[in-house]
Amino acid sequence: MVVTKMIKVALTGATGFVGSAILTKLHTIDCIPIVINRRKSNNRNQVNEIFIDAIDSNTNWGESLVGCDVIIHCAARAHIMKDQSQDPLTAFREVNTHGTLNLARCAAKAGVKRFIFISSIKVLGESTEFGNPFKSNDKPNPIDPYGISKFEAEEGLKKLANETGMQIVIIRPPLVYGHGVKGNFASLLKYTTKGIPLPLGSVKTNLRSIVSIDNLVDLILTCIEHPQAANQVFLVSDDQDVSTTDLLCEMALATGRGPRLLPVPTTFMSFAAGLFGKKAITERLFGSLQVDIEHTKKMLDWTPPISFSEGIRRCFY
Repeated sequence: MVVTKMIKVALTGATGFVGSAILTKLHTIDCIPIVINRRKSNNRNQVNEIFIDAIDSNTNWGESLVGCDVIIHCAARAHIMKDQSQDPLTAFREVNTHGTLNLARCAAKAGVKRFIFISSIKVLGESTEFGNPFKSNDKPNPIDPYGISKFEAEEGLKKLANETGMQIVIIRPPLVYGHGVKGNFASLLKYTTKGIPLPLGSVKTNLRSIVSIDNLVDLILTCIEHPQAANQVFLVSDDQDVSTTDLLCEMALATGRGPRLLPVPTTFMSFAAGLFGKKAITERLFGSLQVDIEHTKKMLDWTPPISFSEGIRRCFY
């Protein structure tokens, strides 16, 4: 991907899993990266920085965004499996909805031309029926506070684009994986590396779309200047849906080990998980969540640059 001129690209969330990968790639294209940080960094990459206390409804952006051409907004209150907040929806809205819209309003006022918002597939729902993937124009159906806050931010951004003329690009990724990933995916990588047997050999009738960090970043950078990206909503994946068993087999193959999967019936595991309060985890392991990226590929003339197999291999090296 080649950016045709030197433009200033501001990035939030640059210390996170996705944001740090974007920042690394921004240094390989002809642009001027500007990192928005909550604390002063060592600035090892010699980038311009904007310092703020937090990204919420009260952030005073002042004149700091003047001169920026594009903002890539990755910073967010992340999805939490067991949220301890007394009012999780309010907490998510303050950052993901109000913080996003406050930033976008200030960006439009400062003359920013394009605002790229990293949303979530959870805007469309938590799962799909097998073989019936989400499409970019499907009716939103967010279930949890995180998905609701992202959906409300999307709606506010669309309204702001109509009012100000600032272009918006919304990207809804499913699970993002890669080297340094955390959470349940990291646990599966660890168990596979250690050769620990897992009772997941029977989970063959689900399909899930996931996306390598490299493929997601490539799409985000494509959207910096692509004329057809303006005011569009894009879904993204590796363009290869896999069952949980297939995923674990691919992980084992990447480590040079044979898969160690025990064919325990999913009905038994679901029952046991419910007894121990782990039902949400089994829903993710056993259920389907597919996305259709044909709109993304056709609109942007884009295909994922690396394969699913290569993406899994890169998790280990």
